[in-house]
Amino acid sequence: METNKQVPKLSNFALLKRMLKFVDNPIPFLLENAEKYNGIYSMNLGVLNIVSTNHEFAQHVLQKKNKNYKKSYVQTDTLGQYVGKGLLTANGDYWLRQRRLIQPGFHREKLAALVDIMLDEVDDYILKFEQFAKEKKVFDICPLMTELTFRIVSKSLFSTGISDAEMERLGNDITEIQEFLVKQIRQPYLEYWFRLSGQIKHTLKTSKSARNLIGGIITGRKSSGEEHNDLLDMLIASRYEDTGEGMTDEQLLDESLIIFLAGHETSANAMAWTWYLLSQHPDAVQKIRDEIKEHLGERKPTFADLPKMQYTMQVIQESMRIYPPAWLTDRETIEDDAINGYHIPKGALVLPFIYGIHHSEKYWDKPEEFRPERFTKEAQKQRPAYTYLPFGGGPRLCIGNNFAMMEMQLIVICLIQRFNFKTIEGQNIELLPLVTLRPAEGIKMQVTTINP
Repeated sequence: METNKQVPKLSNFALLKRMLKFVDNPIPFLLENAEKYNGIYSMNLGVLNIVSTNHEFAQHVLQKKNKNYKKSYVQTDTLGQYVGKGLLTANGDYWLRQRRLIQPGFHREKLAALVDIMLDEVDDYILKFEQFAKEKKVFDICPLMTELTFRIVSKSLFSTGISDAEMERLGNDITEIQEFLVKQIRQPYLEYWFRLSGQIKHTLKTSKSARNLIGGIITGRKSSGEEHNDLLDMLIASRYEDTGEGMTDEQLLDESLIIFLAGHETSANAMAWTWYLLSQHPDAVQKIRDEIKEHLGERKPTFADLPKMQYTMQVIQESMRIYPPAWLTDRETIEDDAINGYHIPKGALVLPFIYGIHHSEKYWDKPEEFRPERFTKEAQKQRPAYTYLPFGGGPRLCIGNNFAMMEMQLIVICLIQRFNFKTIEGQNIELLPLVTLRPAEGIKMQVTTINP
């Protein structure tokens, strides 16, 4: 096999011609070229960007040769200036040290203590949806799921010490940071203007506001000496193996802010898309209800129930295949490399295109169809590795994947026990790929109670 092939490259003219559409929604452009160039191609967006929908490419970069690929400047520098240096933004030895420190706190068994916190927040939304059903109200499911998952993350991290007003302020700050971050990533050629116009300065000020709020909560918790069995307690109690010391206040702040940033929007969008898909597939709703009847009856789910709710899990997994919240990931090549004979130069930005992998006919039969049975244990054994990447892969697999799946199962079970979700007809449901994959104009829905 030839071992020094050049990755096919898009012309600058072809890129410029589609730039406006690319900035609005790059997914159709990326899919079109993935098909044209058989799953791997490059383009120049300031640095060499190599895009692939090949599962072997993704596995090579994220797992097999992961030490030759670091998080790119987009995350370490661009995002890092707003949220600090933590698991999401660090590289190398520092990242590994933090990962080893924090990982035990996110094991499934450790998360069992958070179930009651999550259920309390879901209960508030049951009351809200009951009122919507009574009023026959039309609502957008997206901001509701964003608010719910943000409250769950907030209370899971800070079970005490944060008021509703502070949660709202923190949510607004994080949303503002994310929205500006997308502009910086999509339009790097406007960096000078962003600085000149004061937009970067304003976003840094917003970041400082969020950091001051979180810092105050951390200081209050540490000085109180109280224990609350939440994620903040876990972070404070964690100790480095080599020194026996804990994290500094600055490190605690960085990791807490990153948990907020990464921990709610992915789940929120996954939930919004899940309700949309379930509203289109009443047979799947009935199967979930049958599963609930078999294992729960009328009672609330417990941590011990969740592994039994296999079909509910499959529905969420299939939703995240069709609409992966993390639709793209990136790495920067540390040294020259070769993948399947293609030369990958040092300094290239390589982009495993997760949405493209999830929708590839090479790996999925009729990929646009909603089929939860793709995720039975037997079906998953038959599929090649790295064809399903909702939480990334390799050593940097999202540390919060168990938290997210537990949270989403609880939300689906509790709400589907009580409500039917109906999507309002005539909407234009389109993709908006920002940091995560959102519905472009929201999803208007109505709910009715099962036993009105």
